[in-house]
Formats: sequence, C-alpha cells, structure tokens
Amino acid sequence: MMERWLKTLVPLLILLAFVLLMTSDWYWKKPRGPHNDVALHIERVRTAVLAEDWQEAQEAWRQLDTAWRFMITRLQFSVERDEIRGLSLSLARLRGALQAGDKNGALVELAVPKNTGMT
Repeated sequence: MMERWLKTLVPLLILLAFVLLMTSDWYWKKPRGPHNDVALHIERVRTAVLAEDWQEAQEAWRQLDTAWRFMITRLQFSVERDEIRGLSLSLARLRGALQAGDKNGALVELAVPKNTGMT
C-alpha cells in the first residue's frame, strides 16, 4: 500500500515542482536590491542620455549590464529565450549608441525594454 502511494506521489510532486518553477516568473522578475534592479538602471541611463552626460550614461550602462547578466540566470527558466536575447541585443546597441554619443539612437534602444515585459 505504501509503495503504491510513493509511486503516485513522487511523480506528482516532481510535476508540481516543475509547474511552479515554470510559472514563477512574477517572483523571479522582482529585483532583490538596487544592484540588480534593471528598471532602475534603465531609468538612470535614460536620465543621463537626456542630459547628454555620456560618461554618466556609460557608467549607468555598465551597472545595467551587470544587473541584466545577474537577472538572466534567474529568468532563464521562466521567460522565453527570444525575449532575453532581444533585450540583450538592445542593450548591446545601446552601448554602441552611448559610445558614439548618439542621443536619438540611445533613446530608441531605451524605449525597447519597456515594451518587452521584462521590466
């Protein structure tokens, strides 16, 4: 009798664990502090770009990149890979725009993350 319960209960618990992991994006997307708050860093970059303070924008981008790389490890199981790649590509283009001092290009790339649902 106990063996039958185990044969039923163990697979159900494993399935439940996987379902919880795959639907837990609401939990994993939340920052655990300012060091990994992607939305905060995006706003810092946007503010610096609008002020045309390119050094501050590049420093804010470095912090944004660090926060994003940290978040990727938490999001990889609950967010589609294409969304992660898309935001990573947008951040790479943003870096290029910041290095070139291209205000319009930077603002275009900063608008993309808001539409991805990642932040």
